[in-house]
Formats: sequence, C-alpha cells, structure tokens
Amino acid sequence: MTAFENTVAVVTGGVSGIGAAITRRLIDRGAKVAVADIDSEAVSAAATTFGENVVGVRTDVTDEASMEELFAAAIERFGSFDVVYNVAGGSKPARVVDMDLATWDFNIKLNLYGAFLGTKLGAQHFLAVEKQGAIVNIASLNSQVPMHFGSGYSTAKAGVVMLTKNAALELGGYGIRVNAVSPGLVATPLTGGLLATPGVMDTYLDRIPAGRAADPDEIAGVALFLASPDASYVNGENIVVDGAWATTGYPDLRPFMS
Repeated sequence: MTAFENTVAVVTGGVSGIGAAITRRLIDRGAKVAVADIDSEAVSAAATTFGENVVGVRTDVTDEASMEELFAAAIERFGSFDVVYNVAGGSKPARVVDMDLATWDFNIKLNLYGAFLGTKLGAQHFLAVEKQGAIVNIASLNSQVPMHFGSGYSTAKAGVVMLTKNAALELGGYGIRVNAVSPGLVATPLTGGLLATPGVMDTYLDRIPAGRAADPDEIAGVALFLASPDASYVNGENIVVDGAWATTGYPDLRPFMS
C-alpha cells in the first residue's frame, strides 16, 4: 500500500507548476484528486493529463461560490475528501508608491483569499463528517523576506502563513492539521518569463547557496509529507524550501523591472 491509497485530495492550481507536481505525486501514490484551476481547457483535459483518478473543475479561487462548487464536485465524484492543497497563486509587481488598488487586490485575493476559502471550506467538511483531515497552504519565501516591487505578493503570502497558524490553533483539537510550505525560487511556467530575462537568473543564483532553482517536484515532496501519516504531529508549521536562500537575502531586481 502507498501512503495515499484510499485518500482523496483537492488541489487548487493543480494543473501546472507546483500544483501539477503535487497532483502527479498524489496519483502515483494511490490518491484520487479533484484538480482546480482557472484554465478551463486545462481542467477539461485533467483526466487525460493525470489519469482516470482525477476530476478537473474550473475554479476561481477568489470567489466563494466557485470554491464551494469545487468541494461539492469532489464530494459528488469521490464521496468525501481527506486533504486540501491550496496552491493557486500569482503576482502583479509594483512599487508601493505606484500600486493602484486593483493591483493590490489582485495579489491579496488570488494568494490570500484562495488560501482562506480553501482552508475554511475544507475544515467545514472535516468537522461536518468528523474527519481528521489535513490542509497544506503554499506560501512563499517572500512571506518572510521582502523584495522590490513585491509588497502585494509578499504581504499576501505573509498572511497565508499567519492564516495557517491561526487555523491550526483553532482546529488542532479536532484532529485537523494545517501547515504551510514556503518555496524559494522554483522553475515553473509562472516564473519562466522573469527568469528568461537576460541577467535575472544569474542575479538570483548569486544569492542561492544551492546554485539552482528548485524543481516543482522538490516542493511537492515536502507538501506530501505534511499531509502524510509521517507528519501526524506537525501542525501550524511553515516549512521553508529554498536551497538556503533565506540565509543570504533577496536580490535587488530593480535593474530588470520597468
């Protein structure tokens, strides 16, 4: 038996990057997965991409009704669920003095609303069926380390970490564990455009002792650990997975930003 056999997971942002790596690992280890994403075509192709134990649901993680539909779809297809991964996220960079409210709202809603709604709705189900479930939120190294042009994203991810700790405090007595993973630089479609800019990758690598970006699967491994029986006494934690980047500080990317 594999660690996730007879387990059902809900994964937001589950068709690309870190989310897709989590989905693949879960499937390989015997789980069934409800995969959510804003990309209609990608979720429609989810069963083809990941196999028959996946259902894809087009979801806007900033909208509560849309998130409710996701969890309802997971229950309808699989009967219940045991694990929630709140992975969906993104960034619109801007300096504090230049940022309009729409840009601020984009960063806060996509990153923090999504984690809040996934945590809330997942926990509601666990409590309703008296299940000891697990919730894993994907935060960021920027929850602890600031970056130029990143106040919206960094603030949202710091909120994800504190949301995780508060939820663990409130839900731990019911056997519900809530933890977070804070990746450093990860090679994903989301970071691909920036990293392709001449000079940017070298600027990052000057600060990363590991000397490279992480593969999404390296983040997925930690995320799966946190939902596994091996982490049964881990609750309210934020695990930084950054190749020791936090020891050196964030690079100054202002020369590469318009």
